[in-house]
Amino acid sequence: MSAPVPLIVSGATGRMGQAILRIAATDPEVEVVGVLESAAECSRTKTVDFRGNTLPLLSGEDAIAVPPGAVLIEFTSPEATLRHVQNAATQGLKAVIGTTGFTDAEKQILADVSRETSLVVAANMSVGVTVLLDLVSRVSGSLPEYDIEIVEMHHRLKKDAPSGTALALGVAAATGRNRTLKDVARSGRDGLVGERPAGEIGFHAVRGGDVVGDHTVTFAGIGERIELIHRASSRDTFAAGALKAAKFLNTKTKGLYSMKDVLGL
Repeated sequence: MSAPVPLIVSGATGRMGQAILRIAATDPEVEVVGVLESAAECSRTKTVDFRGNTLPLLSGEDAIAVPPGAVLIEFTSPEATLRHVQNAATQGLKAVIGTTGFTDAEKQILADVSRETSLVVAANMSVGVTVLLDLVSRVSGSLPEYDIEIVEMHHRLKKDAPSGTALALGVAAATGRNRTLKDVARSGRDGLVGERPAGEIGFHAVRGGDVVGDHTVTFAGIGERIELIHRASSRDTFAAGALKAAKFLNTKTKGLYSMKDVLGL
């Protein structure tokens, strides 16, 4: 058996960070060797537990011993992720990035970093959503006259809208029709908006409670409609996907990859 893939988990006290630590603890193919948090969180929480061991919680600016082949896992904010990933690349770290809310300029920075190291970037790490993206693209191309609406619901603490997954589904739908999402996207409707333009892709964000993540893509035609739905009931699904991505990067040196690459789809 090969040596476990060493992991550095960023945002270790957050919802996703805790899920990653929990799933990683049951996976002999990985080993968490470092945990990162904001300086403010580090002042409140000094350590986290992993497999009965106490790991010191470090800020992204702290020095950390990086073993060969280590993979950084990021589910934080765009600003923190860019800072951590750029620093990590100078130390030879690879990175799995599940952070959402990047601007086009920030996405370009990640693309530039991928020339120095290997990255997996995905708005959603679940196997189900990865397959859903492919289905949405194919259905969109097969039904060019159908109206497309994307509705997503998340917990009340989520900061960005529409969700990164909803936007990825929109890109898949637009790509299926050889369009660019920014040319056809419409976020919400309010007031006297007039008739729906042909080819428009609508987005609607709902927030409340502790919903992990629901996404529905509706293809509405005359007399019928098709709905493709994904509901996540646990963040463990995303954590398991992130670990798959980290193992995938173990064999890569440079490049920008998606979950489709990880799953061989």
